[in-house]
Amino acid sequence: MAIVQKEKLVRDLTISFFIYSLPVVAIYLYFKLTGGAVSESHLTLPPFLEFAQPVFANIRTWGLTVFMIVLGIIEFAAGLYDDEWTGEERKIDIVCFLAPKLLLPPVIAFFSLTALPYLLPNAANALSWVPFWGGFFLIAIADDLTQYWYHRLHHQVPFLWRFHRTHHSAPYMGMAMASRQNFIYTVFFSQIYLTATLTYLGLGLPALFVLVIKSVITLGAHSSIPWDKPFYKYKVLHPIAWVLERLISTPATHHAHHADTSGDGVGHFKGNFGNMFFIWDVIFGTGLITRQYPKSFGTKSYKQEEWYAQFLWPIFKSKKEGSSLAEGVLSLPSKPKAVIEETPAPVLEQV
Repeated sequence: MAIVQKEKLVRDLTISFFIYSLPVVAIYLYFKLTGGAVSESHLTLPPFLEFAQPVFANIRTWGLTVFMIVLGIIEFAAGLYDDEWTGEERKIDIVCFLAPKLLLPPVIAFFSLTALPYLLPNAANALSWVPFWGGFFLIAIADDLTQYWYHRLHHQVPFLWRFHRTHHSAPYMGMAMASRQNFIYTVFFSQIYLTATLTYLGLGLPALFVLVIKSVITLGAHSSIPWDKPFYKYKVLHPIAWVLERLISTPATHHAHHADTSGDGVGHFKGNFGNMFFIWDVIFGTGLITRQYPKSFGTKSYKQEEWYAQFLWPIFKSKKEGSSLAEGVLSLPSKPKAVIEETPAPVLEQV
């Protein structure tokens, strides 16, 4: 079994390197075939997108925060949390929502303004000759495929799982838990630094558009509002649904990833790792598409640990007995065989 898993990992990594190279090859061929000058800057918005630049700039600063708050209010008003958002859950969600907005800016600023000029001297704006569409697809693929692997490894490596466990402990879906993460998982978000590097190299404009589009898609996938349901309900929309659910993350596919069981054929917490693009799960065989929504969320082993343990582990440990975040626990606690779920191998259901 271990040999098979190793072979699959090597295969998936090989495919990933090929995918990473696609936008680079496309940009090279563009200039080769059109005779474009590499020395001059091509990084300007296409005319049909110029009107959107001020909107995107505001969204990057405060707009996404407002979007999350407004959508969260709508969810609460509609009663979509089933009174789950109480006590310790409220503390965890609020801290995880606010803390990154204080922690990340200085970290990213240091990386962009101090570390990158030292590591890559004289490389600022070195890629400003890349056309907007090239920079957009380069960043979209590099950012999201890197996050797919970051996310997948945090599910498949027991030690790393505890840094991501906080995101899955919420017994509900919605804007309240969308930012719910351990601080180490957030600070070491690999694709943040990759995108910051590409921005330093001169791709800031496409990076802005990727950030906004990705944020809207991922927030929509976490929302408790099943906006994708009409695409499954009306037959005339089925062709659109078929493409949509294989291209990007939707509430149906991402909610399945947060289900507390896989025994119902709907939950798939050992797959559906895609963030903006679900197509990575299609390519690597980690996706399950059912067009259904789980009945319950979270983890069966959740002990409702203290907010500080979930957000600041391993600096602060939980006092809850049996918790994997408790003092002295070096690995995930093993379950009795009677309660271990039989999780089927990840498959993609053709619908």
